[in-house]
Parts: sequence; C-alpha cells; structure tokens
Amino acid sequence: MNAMPPPGDPATEPAAVTEAAQQSPPLTPTRETLHYAVRNPKLLIGLAVVAVLLLTGLVGPLLLDDADPNAYSGPQAAPPDGEHWFGTTSFGQDVFGQFVHGLRATFLVGVIGGGIAAMIAMLVGFFAGYRGGWVDEVLTMFTNIVLVIPSLAVLLIVNAYLGVRSVPVQGLFIGLTSWPWAARAIRAQTFSLRTRDFVDLARLSGSRTWKIIFREIAPNMSSYLFMTFILLFGGSILIASSLDFIGLGPTDGVSLGLMLQSAQQWSALQLGLWWWFVPPGVGITAVVGALYVANVGLDEVFNPKLRES
Repeated sequence: MNAMPPPGDPATEPAAVTEAAQQSPPLTPTRETLHYAVRNPKLLIGLAVVAVLLLTGLVGPLLLDDADPNAYSGPQAAPPDGEHWFGTTSFGQDVFGQFVHGLRATFLVGVIGGGIAAMIAMLVGFFAGYRGGWVDEVLTMFTNIVLVIPSLAVLLIVNAYLGVRSVPVQGLFIGLTSWPWAARAIRAQTFSLRTRDFVDLARLSGSRTWKIIFREIAPNMSSYLFMTFILLFGGSILIASSLDFIGLGPTDGVSLGLMLQSAQQWSALQLGLWWWFVPPGVGITAVVGALYVANVGLDEVFNPKLRES
C-alpha cells in the first residue's frame, strides 16, 4: 500500500489556497492613493514644474548680489550673457533679478488669495450644505450676490484708490471676491454627505455642528477640497497678473505681471528686446499651467473611473 503524503504537502493543498497565499495583501486607502499618485505622469510633471519654480523664487533672490530688483546693474538693453542671464532692460536693470523676485510675489499672492478664498468657501459651503433651512437660504443668497458682482471691476476700483498697494493687500482683495463658485460646489458635496450613516451617528451622539462638519464631513472631502484650493491658487495668480499688467499691481515691489507691463510700456516688443517680456510670460504660463495639469492628475488619482491603470 502506498504511503499517504504528509500533511502540508503542496501537492495536496487546493489550488485556490496556493494562489491566495501568493497574492499581496490589499492596499489601504492611503497606500492605494500613493500607488496611483507616483504612477500618474500629469501629477508628477505638474508638481515638478511647480517645485522648480517655487524653489527658484525662494532661493534665487538670496543668491543675487543686489537685493533691489529694480536697481541699475548693467548696460542698457543688453542681451543675455554670462553676467546677466536674462539680459537687461532699457534702463540697465537685471531681468533675471526681477524674474526671481517676481516668482516669489506670484506664489505669495496665490497662497494668500487662494487660501482666503478657500477658507471662506469652506465655511459658507459647509454650513449652508449641512444646516439647510434658513441658514442655507441666507448663505446661498449672499453667495449669489457676490457671484454676480463683477469682481474684476471691484478690484480695479479698489486698487485704483489704494495709495500704497502691496502683494498681501492684493491677495486679500482677490481672496474676498473669488470664493463664491467654490462655496457652491462645496455646499453641493456637503448636502450629499449630511445624510450618510456616519453623520447621523455623530449627530445622535450629541456632537456639535462644527465638530460634525470638521471631523466627519470635511475629512471625506479632503481630496476635493485640495483640488479646489489648487484651482483658487491658479485663479488668484491670473487675476493678480491681469491687475499688474494694466498698472494696478504692487507699488512697493516687483511681480511677473509688472514686468510684462513695464516691457509693454517701454516698447520692448518693437525694440526687439524679447528677453524682457518672454521670461515673465513663460513664468506665469508655466506656474498656472503646471497647477492645472497637476489638478487633472489628482482628479485621476482620486477618481477610480478616470484611472488608466
């Protein structure tokens, strides 16, 4: 009689058990998000461009010999060379020095304007969507009023009458006028989450409104809120650049939009001084474009229906 194979012999184990043992354990939500994030080319390229430009704006001014970007430091209208990487303006100002200082101002106005707009949008959207009733009606009416007001016209009037304009003040007014569309979107998302079981459980346990909103609802919208901030960040930069280009930018500094305005005012295009207006134009396009590309990548990471792999 043939001897029975010993227990645990792979030949006697079911194929399903062997295959299950070879499979890797399921990924947690955080690890799954990171798994797709590091494999998304749009997100990686967008973040890389933003990181390079941000590092240039932070470190670049520290490496310059002259702290004043508007100082006269070389021959007039000189093309790029080893001493002046981006050439000089018609007044002998170093374009590279203005560019790195302008990048810093661009990111600063984006952070201030986008951050203020995001905070107002979250407060209005969360409380309107969760509380409903008369609270929702009042906040929605206020949002619609601000939404129909021509924000650019308001910014033009405010900036025109300000004696001294700075980047923080500019970011403040941009943030106070660019939040309504985000508030409406957050309200709609909150309205769909307030009837979920975990929210009902928190409500029955006696938690206060603000705790339910910021401990239960907001974490479940974290990816959406982050993408909303990116859009508000890029929008603030575009609005600030528009104000700068028409001469209503900061009066005590330099920005990429002011560089374009100065180049246009002193006929850089007609004189063939391409190195004066190309860097700030490319800088604005690169920052905003990279932010929107990264936002598309994040949407693909957080939305399983859009994932390619």
